[in-house]
Amino acid sequence: MALTGRLKESFVAGLILVAPLAVTLYIFRILVSFSLQFIDPLVAELGLIETAANVELAAQILAVVLIVAVVTGLGLLAQWSIGRHLFGNLGRTINIVPLVSTIYGGVRQVATSLVDTGSQFERTVLVEYPREDIYSIGFVTGEGTASFDETTGDRAHSVFLPNSPNPTAGRLVMVPESEIHETDMSVREGMRMIVTTGMGSEAEGADAYDGYAVPEPERAD
Repeated sequence: MALTGRLKESFVAGLILVAPLAVTLYIFRILVSFSLQFIDPLVAELGLIETAANVELAAQILAVVLIVAVVTGLGLLAQWSIGRHLFGNLGRTINIVPLVSTIYGGVRQVATSLVDTGSQFERTVLVEYPREDIYSIGFVTGEGTASFDETTGDRAHSVFLPNSPNPTAGRLVMVPESEIHETDMSVREGMRMIVTTGMGSEAEGADAYDGYAVPEPERAD
């Protein structure tokens, strides 16, 4: 019986060790296959196979290098005044197309949140939502207006309640100060907990989400 228990424990330990690696390799394979849908046509269009001495892998690597170079060049251009003006006009043009603007805006918010080194949130709090005795992690984004204070009968704060594991979507709620529960959790720690759906300790891998920020939801003035 002891041997059977030991074998079960060993199997579970091995499964915990192998399963994350297998899932990671599977996802990596999917990403590679998805990327090749864009890389292979570029290789064929530019004739990179001949340039790479008919070595397909070398041609694909060369295509990736070219893509990285073009993206970097566009990034440099976007930092100059002429680039900001050009891409600003492009963004405004896209935003007037209903369906395209929704997709473009969502993707851009996600991309911005992943590279933004600053945080637009003041602090991490808990709010009883969606019902009493159930607490949601929220981020204070500012103070409400006088009209909100009159409605709530207390000083109101705007709190953003992000979805998990996708914090780029959520809801903005106005919460009276007396119903906001302060925490000693930093914005980075709160965001990490949301992204990981509560899995993992505060110390484990905390630096992986350093600077993770989500654009502040728009509010009516």
